[in-house]
Amino acid sequence: MKKYTIGVDFGTLSGRAVLVDVSSGEELADSVFDYPHAVMDETLPDGTKLGVDWALQHPQDYLDVFYHTIPALFEQSGVDPADIIGVGIDFTACTFMPVKKDGTPLCFLDTFRSNPNAYVKLWKHHAAQDKANLLNELAEKMDETWLDRYGGKISSEWEVPKVMQIVDEAPEVYAATDYFMEAADWVIWALTGKITRNNCTAGYKGIWSPREGYPANAFFKALDPRLEHYVQDKLDYPIVQLASRAGGITAEMASKTGLLEGTAVAAANVDAHVTIPAVKIVEPGKILAIIGTSTCHILLGESEQPVPGMCGVVEDGVYPGFFAYEAGQSCVGDHFAWFVENCCPAAYFAEARQLGLNIHDYLTQKAEKLVPGESGLLALDWWNGNRSVLVDVDLTGLILGMTLQTKPEEIYRALIEATAFGTRKIIEAFVEGGVPVDEFYASGGISQKNPMMMQIYSDVTGLPIRIAGSTQGPALGSAIYAAVAAGKEAGGYDDIFRAATTMGKLDDTVYQPDPKNQAVYDKLYAEYSALHDYFGRGENDVMKRLKAIKKDVKEG
Repeated sequence: MKKYTIGVDFGTLSGRAVLVDVSSGEELADSVFDYPHAVMDETLPDGTKLGVDWALQHPQDYLDVFYHTIPALFEQSGVDPADIIGVGIDFTACTFMPVKKDGTPLCFLDTFRSNPNAYVKLWKHHAAQDKANLLNELAEKMDETWLDRYGGKISSEWEVPKVMQIVDEAPEVYAATDYFMEAADWVIWALTGKITRNNCTAGYKGIWSPREGYPANAFFKALDPRLEHYVQDKLDYPIVQLASRAGGITAEMASKTGLLEGTAVAAANVDAHVTIPAVKIVEPGKILAIIGTSTCHILLGESEQPVPGMCGVVEDGVYPGFFAYEAGQSCVGDHFAWFVENCCPAAYFAEARQLGLNIHDYLTQKAEKLVPGESGLLALDWWNGNRSVLVDVDLTGLILGMTLQTKPEEIYRALIEATAFGTRKIIEAFVEGGVPVDEFYASGGISQKNPMMMQIYSDVTGLPIRIAGSTQGPALGSAIYAAVAAGKEAGGYDDIFRAATTMGKLDDTVYQPDPKNQAVYDKLYAEYSALHDYFGRGENDVMKRLKAIKKDVKEG
């Protein structure tokens, strides 16, 4: 009798579920649900205006993902719910929210429905950058050794700066909050009725390590006296390991999804990290780029090394027995979407429609006719700040070299090249920091739909690139972890490595670097690096000054 698991991937704009055969990794059905509230970056549902750099979400959207996608999987596949042995989820992170003891999000309560700080702060919520700056300055001053695990800086995208913003701007929200938690863990609570915290997000986003725990109360007190007992007061729930069983489906969720009560639910995970088993990576030296609206880079290592500018390193952060490193780029797919939505002429859209192409495919067709260096353009990929290696969300985008002859496809290609240069900067930081990188893997829709982009990445990095065999890499990864949480006796696995090699998928395509293109890109990368350091390392802070003026004008 075949057994199956379900993986649910909570992205920035939608949730995706996939039903997978445990014995082979075959995907029998998938379903996508777009969040009705999407990303709230201008107003709340009631019209309350948001400030600059806010990015919020509504937790009801997450519940609706379960209610819509899981029944759809059963309808498509005809699989008996009795043959589903486990459910796993992954989530964007740090996507953080305040809740009551019974699991009710504060934004569900009438008292806080119009309070922005009561909502889910999405990973790309950057309005807490001033808090991150304060945290980093204080950590350096107090010689906090844990700072090295985060490349020397805690990002404003992470947990503690977001909590600092709540304490500062909405102390009433902080006081009313019984638990702060990742949305990933909250949806597990909704499925199982049990509150847990996964070691992955606790480690990467919450300044926790299995050997040292959280920073001392004295550090939190120095940040703000009201935060002295933050860990004891707001995080007092158990940390669980990846691939462990967090609990079973409750009767209520069974009635709403069609799953059987008691079906195993795996500990929550992060969308990038969960993709490692989905591409069969089970050893160090292979860097995985999950390319979407943003890009996250994950790399396994055998020891803990302080790599400047990385997002974090966590022992057992992906697999037991390995140190898992994370880096990232805050704007990739969003980068290209910005261009077509704001800078692409109507004539290009009309021509694309005539050819039966979407605008991205049309621009790609025109851009791939160009050779490296032909446009004379160079860009910095900071439209949404820089996550790695500068860890600074106040940096902004730049395009250099435009003339009256510059074409849209030339700009489009330059933006793609900029993201490739940013990835090379990350790889070099790992190698220089003592963490080897021998192979490059890519997942996400862009990697599978845009061969030109992947060839550019190979030419820029000088590495062969292997492509994921599933279009739903994170969801497949979550299904793999669910098979381990269910266990061998139920028809799953007791070993995540065995599950990964059996259920993971790789495409046959391998992109190889072109020596001729490499030579040109090496020259362009040298110029990128010069601009990267000039604008990003303090020699000229014009980007930050312009952003400060913008904020003063908008809020003043």
